[in-house]
Amino acid sequence: MKTSRSSIGKSIFLAATMLATGSAAWAGQAPGALSSPDIPISHHDRVYAAEQFSNTVSVTDPVDNKLLGVIRLGDPQPGNFSPLYKGQVLVHGMGFSPDHKMLAVVSIGSNSVTFIDTATNAVKHTTYIGRSPHEAFFTPDGKEVWVTVRGENYISVIDPQSFEERRRITTPSGPGMQMFSPDGKYAYICSSFNPETDVVAVAEHKIIAKVKQESPFCPNIAVTPDGNQVWFTLKDTGRTQVFNARPPFNPIRTIDTGPITNHVNFAHTARGTFAYVTIGGLNQVKVFRTDDFSQVATIPVGNLPHGVWPSGDGTRIYVGLENADALAAIDTATNSVVANVPIGQAPQAIAYVPGAAPNPDDRQNLQALGVAGQFAHLALASRDGSKDGKAPTSVSLFDQGLIQILQASVTGLEPRQKYVLALAEHGDGSGTLQPLAAFMTNPAGSAIVNAAGPIRQIVDQSAAAARRYLVIASGDVAMPGEAVQIEAQ
Repeated sequence: MKTSRSSIGKSIFLAATMLATGSAAWAGQAPGALSSPDIPISHHDRVYAAEQFSNTVSVTDPVDNKLLGVIRLGDPQPGNFSPLYKGQVLVHGMGFSPDHKMLAVVSIGSNSVTFIDTATNAVKHTTYIGRSPHEAFFTPDGKEVWVTVRGENYISVIDPQSFEERRRITTPSGPGMQMFSPDGKYAYICSSFNPETDVVAVAEHKIIAKVKQESPFCPNIAVTPDGNQVWFTLKDTGRTQVFNARPPFNPIRTIDTGPITNHVNFAHTARGTFAYVTIGGLNQVKVFRTDDFSQVATIPVGNLPHGVWPSGDGTRIYVGLENADALAAIDTATNSVVANVPIGQAPQAIAYVPGAAPNPDDRQNLQALGVAGQFAHLALASRDGSKDGKAPTSVSLFDQGLIQILQASVTGLEPRQKYVLALAEHGDGSGTLQPLAAFMTNPAGSAIVNAAGPIRQIVDQSAAAARRYLVIASGDVAMPGEAVQIEAQ
């Protein structure tokens, strides 16, 4: 009996998939168990990014770091302002099933979780839940999807078969993200509004312990593959906190990581297990050992690194660059960036899913980037001159057709003070100021500031006589003071 080459290939892939998605899923890399085998990078793997201003999910092949296309879940502004609009808004969070066959994608602005078939890139269902959900992930047994409803005070527990909400787990207001121990026994839920992380017994859906957060704003949490430690980030103070993943769940270490500390994840290699922490403002990924917490590398990656996820064999770490519309690939052997992939606007959560594509050549339900690939970058520097010669604030203008969404990653200001992002008449920040957005810095002197309008047409160097200059001034909208940061030339 003759056997075709394609049949042999399919058999090998199915065998590898069964190995990778058995009782211990995800292959020795977070969020799975350390005891599972690594899965070498292949064309069957996919890297997904949730992109909140283009409302897309980008799909990348990690072998050649090539964008295959995007899954369009909604429209950019102003199309999504219509009262008859049915798409998703602010595509943000992401998790995947233990069998690697389904994504759960959270959209903050439309209060939804969209379930996507990884083999076909098709939307299977959209479940609408409470106000401003943030992140979603499957339990390790695949029987439930837990979603943090950050705009309220509970975890929404969804049945991934019926896509219906089955129960709610009450938490302090503003649960930021949950992640599970590799054995599925515990869930760890940090808060974005309260200085408390809750430990939940998964089988009973009950809080069994509380861990003090050193500040209220935690956007991200992760568990080491050996199940010993939980790491979570504190975006408001620029720190990363570590506690014991098992009783008594005691604090272990707090690390000063830097302004706009975003996400953390792990790669296990022959040299040990390492935590990779994305730091906006500094535009770096910092790498720490998990045994002695020493910092072993600082990796420049580009503007406002956000989501982070390891490959199935720990040889790569992928980072979403929120203010660069790109995906950075890091080689964990050298801790250096080896590729940058253009993707959609303002990537947030990242997920690397081994074996997601049974047919690696299948492109169904994928679209070209289109307007999602259009953006411009500016930088703001201290009016008095930056001490290290670097501009402390990066600005991205994401095209939405005739208008842009402006996002500024602000650093280098006084902590807990009021400021205004404004348009100035002159490049030195003098003249009348036209406020765009008011904000207050966090304890690290940083902030993420957003505005919308035909801004590129005003601040572009070709705007001639009508040109205005982006600045940051002290004070508020009613009474802005002098400019403290001005457009870098």
